[in-house]
Amino acid sequence: MHDEPLDPFHGDPADPAANLGDPDGDEFDELSPEEREDLMEDLGELEVFQVLLSPRGIRGLVIDCQDCQEPHYFDWDLLRGNLRHLLDSGRPRVHEPAYDPDPDHYVSWEYARGYSDAVADLAENG
Repeated sequence: MHDEPLDPFHGDPADPAANLGDPDGDEFDELSPEEREDLMEDLGELEVFQVLLSPRGIRGLVIDCQDCQEPHYFDWDLLRGNLRHLLDSGRPRVHEPAYDPDPDHYVSWEYARGYSDAVADLAENG
């Protein structure tokens, strides 16, 4: 089973992306121990966010892409897969904007973190 779609041009000599370079090349530096730790923390937070927000109809997170200046909507499993891929390979996945997402079903990472912090505070003080 694959975490990402199969390349429809794999092995095709007429691959339109053939001249873009080796996707497994050394374009990215290896992750530092601090970066790996940050990714592990992100994965842990993501689990908490999903447990707290899914019952409220939230399907995932919206992240403002600095490359294309557009919001990207990620469901929980896709975002988790992207973070694990980055952790395993040291390389981010190629991304595309979601097809016609309903923005009402997604929140920002900051919102999710604030919500989970509030729930934790209420549990601690309640």
